[in-house]
Formats: sequence, structure tokens, C-alpha cells
Amino acid sequence: MTELVLIRITGADKPGVTASISGILAQYDVAVLDIGQAEIHDTLSLGILAAIPSKAESAPALKDILFRVHELGLAVSFTPVTPESYEQWVSGQGKSRHIITLLARNIEAEAISRITAIAAEHGLNIDQINRLSGRKSLASNATAQTRACVEFSVRGDADQTVMRAQFLQVATELGVDIAFQEDNVYRRTRRLVAFDMDSTLIETEVIDELAHAAGVGEQVAAITERAMQGELDFTQSFEQRVALLKGLSGDVLQGIAERLPVTEGAERLISNLRALGYKTAILSGGFNYFGEYLQKRLGIDYVYANTLEMENNVVTGQVTGRVVDGQRKAELLRELAEREGIRLEQTIAVGDGANDLPMLSIAGLGIAFRAKPLVRENAKHAISTLGLDGILYLLGYHDRDIH
Repeated sequence: MTELVLIRITGADKPGVTASISGILAQYDVAVLDIGQAEIHDTLSLGILAAIPSKAESAPALKDILFRVHELGLAVSFTPVTPESYEQWVSGQGKSRHIITLLARNIEAEAISRITAIAAEHGLNIDQINRLSGRKSLASNATAQTRACVEFSVRGDADQTVMRAQFLQVATELGVDIAFQEDNVYRRTRRLVAFDMDSTLIETEVIDELAHAAGVGEQVAAITERAMQGELDFTQSFEQRVALLKGLSGDVLQGIAERLPVTEGAERLISNLRALGYKTAILSGGFNYFGEYLQKRLGIDYVYANTLEMENNVVTGQVTGRVVDGQRKAELLRELAEREGIRLEQTIAVGDGANDLPMLSIAGLGIAFRAKPLVRENAKHAISTLGLDGILYLLGYHDRDIH
């Protein structure tokens, strides 16, 4: 009768451990039913679920492993596994899989404790934990630019709405970001990323900058804030704000464009997305002039925004064509997906305002970035603590994968 044995080997990591142990098992015609290995701070943890055929008998095989492990200066344990236990383990492979991603400037134990407690409360089993961010020196200064990310692969069925609400509460209390997404084929095949522009790709609202130049800054800023909070209809508020710009000289646009503060991580994110074969787009309720400026600066593929009407190089207080509001952004995302020959599940949308919710809701991965409370509560995912390049972690990339 075949014997099932779980072999656990721990100790100082060194080359050749796995090769040596598997070589011994091969001599006894052992089948490997499962294998996993992790290394933390040069300390190895290797697990092998072995099926030892009756003709070989387990004692000689395990004895040889014991001697070899001793020679390597490692520790080993052997745990018998019953056929019933094994079949129960096999039956679990059909359960849903999800990825929980913890993002912060620095990872604290409390955040991990709270996240894993919620997972356990919902009956989710943690199969794997990976650190996606690079190693951090103790001598390095704690600056605003540090990034830390830990990813948990979990298995089981849970109420996603309830879990997301719990994670959002923990994220708010601890000042971290927690994403919870299904681990399916689409997570690994995203191909298009659409960005809002104002307060997302750039750290300002362009219309506010234009308003300051026109001397109507306070009036426009008040309308902008109410619109972003979802208190005003976007199109009506947009028309009201643009009307206040009437008489502004077009000469100021270039200066404002050149001073636009690009959001932390935007250049790193987009350069890596381009290198990885993604298409990118700006879908903005702002203005084409500034979207096209960013397109050239960052290497964006598509830009859709509003055209500020001008006569004799003077702003008329109107825009030409259909206003790019929330509904239009969602339509444009669908059109771009169709143009690129991909499914909506393969798209990512990023924005901060209420008018971004329609596209965030239909994208395969909708991310509220440094967003207003209303948007964070209604979006499936949110990033507030890191820069835009934190999105690379949600896609599963390690720091070593990107530049």
C-alpha cells in the first residue's frame, strides 16, 4: 500500500537542497503529490507531500533523507497523511481563489493581524503569502516615497461585499490600502488602463488653475468640490465653471500645462505598462489641451477630453462637442476595449471623483485613487497611501520585475 508522508525541511538556505532531497526520493520511485518552498531572510522552508510505493517501503527512503538533511545542517520532520485527509485536501482545489493585497509605506504587524483575522472569520484559507516590494535597509530613511506590499493568496467562498467593507474600515483606521480581488485568468491578462486626469494623473484640477488665472478661483473651486463629492450633476457644474472662464487669454494655457504636477508614481507606472505591452488612455472631464500635453510627456496612447472653445485666442466660456461626463467615460472605455479586441474584464480604470464611478464599475479592475469618501466606498478597490505605481502590485508584479 502506498504511504503518504509530508516531509518538512527547515534551516539555513543553501544551493542544492531541493535537488539533493528529490534525488533521494527518485531512487525509491516516489511520486510528489505537492511541493512548496519559501525563503525568508536566508532561512529555508521546504515541504514535500510524498507518495512512497509499497515496494519501496518508507523506512529506507526516510532514513536516507534524515542522514542527508543532517549532513546539510538542516532539520526535518515526517508526518504521516491519511488517504481521507489527502482526499479532503484535493476536494478543496475547486474553491474560489482571491488575492488580498496590503499596500502601505511600511507594513506593521497590526495590519497583517487584522487582515488575516477577517479572512479567518469568513472561512478563507491562506495558501500563500508573498512580499512584492523590495527589501528595505534599516539604514534607509523613512521617506514619503517608500513602498511596501504583501500579497495573500486565499481559498474559499465568502461574502465579498461584507469583506470589502471590513477591509475598507481597517484601511481607514490604520492608514493602509487593502485590495480584495478574484484570482482568475483576467487578472493576469489585463491589457488597457484608462486614467482620469485631474487629481489622478496630475495633483491638481486644471479648471481650478485656469480659474485662478481668470480671477474666479474661489467661485470655480467651490463648484468643483461639490461636483467631485457627487452633490452636483457633473455636466451642469462643468458648464457653470467653464462659463466663468469667459474672456481668459489662451496664452496662459501653455504655462499652466508646463507647471502641471504629475502624480507620484505616474511616470514609473506608465513607462512599465508600456514596456509590458499595455495600452493606456486618458478619459477626462478636463480639457484636451492638457490631456494631449500629458500624452506627449508620459507616452499615453489615447486621449479623450473636452475641447475649450476659443475665438481670437480668447476663451468663450463654452466647450465644443459632447461633454465627457461619467457616462461618456464608461462608453469610451467600452469603445476602447472593442477597438483593442479585448474584453472589459481585461481593462483597468483609475479615478478619484464621482464622475469616475461609471467607468470604475464596469472595468475589470476599478481603482479609486486618493479618492473622496463617496468614491472609495462605492469602488471595489482603492489606493490612497501609495503613488500610482502601487497599481503594479495589484497586478501581481514584484519590484524585481519592474524598473
